[in-house]
Order: sequence, then structure tokens, then C-alpha cells
Amino acid sequence: MKNFTIILVSIVFLIVSFFEIYGTIIQSELLEFICKPLITVLLAILYLISVKKPSFLFISALFFSFWGDVLLLFPEKYFVFGLVSFLLTHLLYIRIIKGFLPKIKVTTFIKSALPFVFYFGGIVFLTINNLKELLIPVIVYGLVISAFGTFSLVNYIKNKATENLWLLVGALIFILSDSIIAINKFYLNTIDLGSLIMITYIVAQYMICKAMIAKSLNSEL
Repeated sequence: MKNFTIILVSIVFLIVSFFEIYGTIIQSELLEFICKPLITVLLAILYLISVKKPSFLFISALFFSFWGDVLLLFPEKYFVFGLVSFLLTHLLYIRIIKGFLPKIKVTTFIKSALPFVFYFGGIVFLTINNLKELLIPVIVYGLVISAFGTFSLVNYIKNKATENLWLLVGALIFILSDSIIAINKFYLNTIDLGSLIMITYIVAQYMICKAMIAKSLNSEL
């Protein structure tokens, strides 16, 4: 029965994800309003029915992701609030990953952070002329998501388990998704990249959820 429920929720998640992406392609506000908030809700359900001891931190991260998704349905009014919601999501993800790690050397962290710092610097360079009053919030957000990527990379370097690879891939794709948002909003706003943003976002959140399920199941063995 449990396996059937997991399969059923997974199928519903795929269907909702498809219609959300389709909604961005045809620019259907109705489809986006219905489907977008359901993405993290379904991932939370999938996680809760898959594990015996759910992580409060992970559920909290999905909770803030949910509100980030809802707020960003109104980007002109609530962009900063959406940014704050996802900032909290990434801080929670960082806290989760730190819990997986033993003590790490500062030099190891700095070396692992360099690719993310250079990448983030490139995004800021492209968008800085249009950021205006959002410069500081975007820089803070970029530093936090870079730290998320760094901790994910260090976690995989320390333990090359499959679930840690999924977590790293999820983090990298999340960073890519947020980068596309920044470029589309502040640099290349003549082209609608909404469908690409949603594809990368959905894949990223799913990979992170998949990793968290695997982590929990392994700890139950």
C-alpha cells in the first residue's frame, strides 16, 4: 500500500510539473496559479510518506519554498519577499548539509567555494547596472546560495555516496535556476525564459527531496 501511494504521488507530481511548465510556455496564469504552489506541497507529501522520521528542517525548507513560489507569482509586488523566502530555504538546506558533515578545514571550504564565487561574480557583473536598489538583497542571496553549493560540494567530496551526488546536483541546478531568473529579470529581459526556469527549479527540488529520502532510509537501516 505504501509503495502504491508513493507511486501515485510521484505520478501526480509529474503531471502537475508538466502542466506548470506548459503553463509557462503558453503563459497561462491560471495553470501557473494552480500548479506552481503544488510542486513543493507534493514533494513534502512524497517525503513524508517515504520516511519514518522526517526532518523538521527539510519540511521547513519546503514550507518556505512554497511561500517563495506563491509570492513570486506576483514578481512586481513581492519579488523581495519571495527572495527572502528562498533565502530562508537555502539557509535551512545549508543547516541540513552541515549536519551531515564532520568538521571541515577552512582551506577545504575556501577551495570548494572558489567556483561558486567566480560564477556568482559573473552573474553580478552582467546584472549590476539594472539591479539598483535590489543590489544588496541580490548580493546577500547570491552569497547564501553560493554557500549552499559549497557545502553540497564539500559534502560530496567527503562522502561520494549516491544520495550526496543527488544533493550536489540538486544544489547546482538550483543555482542555475536562480541564475537564469537573475539574467532574465535584470539582463536579458527581452526573452521569456520562464519555462527553463521552472524546468531547472522542479528538477533541483526533486533531486534534493530524492537525496533527503535516501539519507533518511539509509539511517533507518
